[in-house]
Amino acid sequence: MEHQPAPSTVADDPRARDLLRRAFEATARWPKDFQGFTADLTVNVNGNETSGSVLVKSPREVSVQLSDGDIQKWAQEQLGMIAVHRGPRSFDESDGKYTLTMEEDGHPLGVKLTILGSNSYYRLKDNRITQINRKMAHPGMNPFAFTINVEESAVTKDQKNLTTKYTVYYYSPTDGTLSNVESFTD
Repeated sequence: MEHQPAPSTVADDPRARDLLRRAFEATARWPKDFQGFTADLTVNVNGNETSGSVLVKSPREVSVQLSDGDIQKWAQEQLGMIAVHRGPRSFDESDGKYTLTMEEDGHPLGVKLTILGSNSYYRLKDNRITQINRKMAHPGMNPFAFTINVEESAVTKDQKNLTTKYTVYYYSPTDGTLSNVESFTD
């Protein structure tokens, strides 16, 4: 779901904008001339592994081949989201279009940077996004929220940060009840 910035009476914080721009620019993304790739894929669901392959033609064209149809559908959705987030885009096309504010609250994952109009906030530390928090509602679906904690990342040959391990915590946006946890390693 594409979020559109909402009008805000809160002033944009230039320090927050600078911090997020630096983290955004230090994040690895595929180049504009990205040619795609194929890879072996292993999905582990509660200790049961299913192996197959994935073909990524572009950030919006991902195909997964697994023997279990339900797991294939799930993997296709997850890898599709990863591909979209690794696709080429500018800061201004992404979070830069929103009003940004910052709060230094002493959290171990870094400063809290709120993206007004997107129902999101990030935590940033050492020019990296270390946590993503978002509340979402789609027509016909129950509202949901999630927190993504970035646990490990690698530095690419061009000195960009590439997330390699993260955990997603899904919860109710109304009462905070945890509904699911998923961990990803690539």
